[in-house]
Amino acid sequence: MNKVGIIGAGAMGSGIAQVAATAHCQVLVYDTSAEALKSNQAKLAQILEKLVAKGRLNSEKASQIQANISYTAQLEDFAHCELVIEAIIENLPIKKKVFETLESIVSKDCIIASNTSSLSITSLAAALQKPARFVGIHFFNPAPLMKLVEIIPALQTHTATVETVRQTINHWDKLTVLAKDTPGFIVNKVARPFYSEALRLYEEGIADIATIDWAMTALGGFRMGPFTLMDFIGHDVNYVVTETVFKEFYYDPRYKPSFAQKRLVEAGYLGHKAGRGFYHYQENVAPPLPRQDEVLGQQIVERIVLMLINEAADTVHQQIASKADIDTAMTQGVNYPKGLLQWADEIGIAACVSQLDNLYEIYHEDRYRCSPLLRKMAQQGTTFFQPKPMAIDD
Repeated sequence: MNKVGIIGAGAMGSGIAQVAATAHCQVLVYDTSAEALKSNQAKLAQILEKLVAKGRLNSEKASQIQANISYTAQLEDFAHCELVIEAIIENLPIKKKVFETLESIVSKDCIIASNTSSLSITSLAAALQKPARFVGIHFFNPAPLMKLVEIIPALQTHTATVETVRQTINHWDKLTVLAKDTPGFIVNKVARPFYSEALRLYEEGIADIATIDWAMTALGGFRMGPFTLMDFIGHDVNYVVTETVFKEFYYDPRYKPSFAQKRLVEAGYLGHKAGRGFYHYQENVAPPLPRQDEVLGQQIVERIVLMLINEAADTVHQQIASKADIDTAMTQGVNYPKGLLQWADEIGIAACVSQLDNLYEIYHEDRYRCSPLLRKMAQQGTTFFQPKPMAIDD
């Protein structure tokens, strides 16, 4: 598919357009705002100039990428597109309206996709007369840098649509994983405990934010601590994703949002972009110092990782994604130091079950219920991945 349409000239739409254009596709970016289109074009030029200056692109390639992208304020210009990816506001009625209009313009063979990170793909597909052509293609921000792309079929999606899209995105030098149409897909579902359990530790006074962040980076090997990452993402975004997953999973306590984060949103302390979140970002404010207690730090890491493992295991149990795709998604999508299911094997499945049961005995909350899959595996003595056989000398 060489003729690609992008709906939305924001950061995500622009990033996806750059990815497709780099893969030699002819890309058409649509937005109702002429100013947004102009800004999109200018920002892309700046990004490519920086890449040339750093030696990551030559000037000829940069010019080719720019030449591969056109801009329009007329949706009718998508008539000849083979693939159209929507990347606009996370609002179900607005997206459905766009898809209804789009379907009357494109050919019967054009694949229509959404980059949504939280809405039901099946519900979006229902807006079309031919929903078998619809699929979720979830890029991560910034799209040109993040390797992972989640492919999410709707209940109505034809198998051939999924295969065509997956081959296309792989051809764009991305790494695709397949997820069932469930809230949060893989990454945004499995990653919830990274934030929520850190928030629980903070709210209970077990450790402060700086100490938890220090433990997860210095001892756990994560690139960012949970509070730094929440500030970076923005609480208006991160909190809403948690709240959405909580509601969409019928208020399962495992995904219950935090009052501490809700109050930040209410105060307008949205994180780095607002100058204040869990941390202050003014030049004259020194960051808080962590309590570098390795015993406490290891307890923090073990508890948060344990909850992540339990969520990953339950994602396998619910057949949302394969074991391999889950570990790939978490290492490539959010840069975890290792796959969570691989981590479970290393810790020991029985040990994971025992620790989860201990937490449940303390709290008696469904939040800490052990995944049935982990319990079954512990009883059977199995692991997620077979250990590599030892070499036998001749």
